[in-house]
Amino acid sequence: MPKPLPLLVDVSPICCPPLGAGPLLDLDHAVALAIRLKALADPARLQLLAYILDQPAQEACTCNMAPIVKLSEPTVTHHLKKLEASGLLTKERRGMNVYYRGVPEAIHAIATALHVNCC
Repeated sequence: MPKPLPLLVDVSPICCPPLGAGPLLDLDHAVALAIRLKALADPARLQLLAYILDQPAQEACTCNMAPIVKLSEPTVTHHLKKLEASGLLTKERRGMNVYYRGVPEAIHAIATALHVNCC
Protein backbone atom coordinates (compact mmCIF):
# COMPACT_ATOMS: atom_id res chain seq x y z
CA MET A 1 0.00 0.00 0.00
CA PRO A 2 1.50 3.38 -0.97
CA LYS A 3 2.43 5.75 1.83
CA PRO A 4 0.25 8.89 1.73
CA LEU A 5 1.96 12.19 1.15
CA PRO A 6 2.00 14.62 4.07
CA LEU A 7 -0.73 17.23 3.94
CA LEU A 8 0.68 20.57 2.84
CA VAL A 9 -1.41 23.48 4.01
CA ASP A 10 -1.72 26.54 1.80
CA VAL A 11 -4.43 29.00 2.69
CA SER A 12 -3.46 31.68 0.19
CA PRO A 13 -6.24 32.68 -2.22
CA ILE A 14 -6.37 31.09 -5.65
CA CYS A 15 -6.85 33.65 -8.40
CA CYS A 16 -7.19 31.27 -11.34
CA PRO A 17 -10.39 29.64 -12.54
CA PRO A 18 -10.53 25.84 -12.17
CA LEU A 19 -9.02 23.68 -14.86
CA GLY A 20 -11.42 21.96 -17.22
CA ALA A 21 -12.24 24.64 -19.71
CA GLY A 22 -11.07 22.40 -22.58
CA PRO A 23 -11.84 18.86 -23.74
CA LEU A 24 -11.58 15.94 -21.34
CA LEU A 25 -8.00 14.79 -20.72
CA ASP A 26 -7.71 11.24 -22.05
CA LEU A 27 -6.58 8.51 -19.66
CA ASP A 28 -3.13 7.96 -21.18
CA HIS A 29 -2.22 11.64 -20.95
CA ALA A 30 -3.70 11.85 -17.45
CA VAL A 31 -1.57 8.90 -16.29
CA ALA A 32 1.59 10.34 -17.89
CA LEU A 33 1.03 13.71 -16.24
CA ALA A 34 0.17 12.09 -12.89
CA ILE A 35 3.41 10.08 -12.91
CA ARG A 36 5.45 13.24 -13.41
CA LEU A 37 3.51 15.19 -10.82
CA LYS A 38 3.83 12.35 -8.33
CA ALA A 39 7.60 12.33 -8.89
CA LEU A 40 7.67 16.06 -8.16
CA ALA A 41 5.38 15.82 -5.14
CA ASP A 42 8.25 15.71 -2.66
CA PRO A 43 10.08 18.75 -1.25
CA ALA A 44 13.51 17.08 -1.52
CA ARG A 45 12.92 16.18 -5.17
CA LEU A 46 11.85 19.72 -5.96
CA GLN A 47 14.98 21.04 -4.25
CA LEU A 48 17.18 18.60 -6.17
CA LEU A 49 15.56 19.46 -9.49
CA ALA A 50 15.86 23.18 -8.79
CA TYR A 51 19.54 22.74 -7.90
CA ILE A 52 20.26 20.75 -11.06
CA LEU A 53 18.45 23.22 -13.31
CA ASP A 54 20.33 26.11 -11.67
CA GLN A 55 23.73 24.67 -12.62
CA PRO A 56 25.48 26.08 -15.73
CA ALA A 57 25.04 22.88 -17.80
CA GLN A 58 21.82 21.92 -15.97
CA GLU A 59 23.60 18.89 -14.53
CA ALA A 60 25.08 17.95 -11.16
CA CYS A 61 26.99 15.10 -9.54
CA THR A 62 25.25 13.06 -6.87
CA CYS A 63 28.26 13.65 -4.62
CA ASN A 64 27.45 17.38 -4.45
CA MET A 65 23.72 17.12 -3.85
CA ALA A 66 23.41 15.41 -0.45
CA PRO A 67 24.54 18.50 1.49
CA ILE A 68 22.11 20.67 -0.50
CA VAL A 69 19.05 18.83 0.84
CA LYS A 70 20.65 17.61 4.09
CA LEU A 71 19.98 13.96 3.31
CA SER A 72 22.24 10.94 2.97
CA GLU A 73 23.66 10.09 -0.45
CA PRO A 74 21.60 6.86 -0.71
CA THR A 75 18.41 8.84 -0.01
CA VAL A 76 19.37 11.47 -2.58
CA THR A 77 20.08 8.71 -5.11
CA HIS A 78 16.63 7.24 -4.44
CA HIS A 79 14.96 10.60 -5.11
CA LEU A 80 17.02 11.16 -8.25
CA LYS A 81 16.07 7.72 -9.56
CA LYS A 82 12.38 8.57 -9.11
CA LEU A 83 12.86 11.78 -11.10
CA GLU A 84 14.76 9.85 -13.76
CA ALA A 85 12.06 7.17 -13.96
CA SER A 86 9.49 9.87 -14.64
CA GLY A 87 11.55 11.30 -17.52
CA LEU A 88 12.47 14.56 -15.79
CA LEU A 89 16.18 13.69 -15.48
CA THR A 90 18.76 11.64 -17.34
CA LYS A 91 21.98 10.30 -15.86
CA GLU A 92 25.51 9.61 -17.04
CA ARG A 93 28.24 7.76 -15.19
CA ARG A 94 31.68 9.38 -15.38
CA GLY A 95 34.21 7.23 -13.60
CA MET A 96 33.05 6.81 -10.01
CA ASN A 97 30.53 9.69 -10.20
CA VAL A 98 27.02 9.86 -11.60
CA TYR A 99 25.79 13.11 -13.12
CA TYR A 100 22.10 13.90 -13.46
CA ARG A 101 20.87 16.33 -16.10
CA GLY A 102 17.46 17.97 -16.37
CA VAL A 103 15.24 17.28 -19.37
CA PRO A 104 13.81 20.73 -20.22
CA GLU A 105 11.25 19.36 -22.68
CA ALA A 106 9.68 17.15 -20.01
CA ILE A 107 9.54 20.01 -17.53
CA HIS A 108 8.04 22.35 -20.12
CA ALA A 109 5.43 19.70 -20.98
CA ILE A 110 4.22 19.73 -17.38
CA ALA A 111 4.08 23.52 -17.36
CA THR A 112 2.18 23.54 -20.66
CA ALA A 113 -0.31 20.94 -19.42
CA LEU A 114 -1.02 22.97 -16.29
CA HIS A 115 -0.95 26.43 -17.86
CA VAL A 116 -4.16 28.40 -17.59
CA ASN A 117 -4.88 32.03 -18.34
CA CYS A 118 -4.53 33.44 -14.88
CA CYS A 119 -5.66 36.69 -13.33
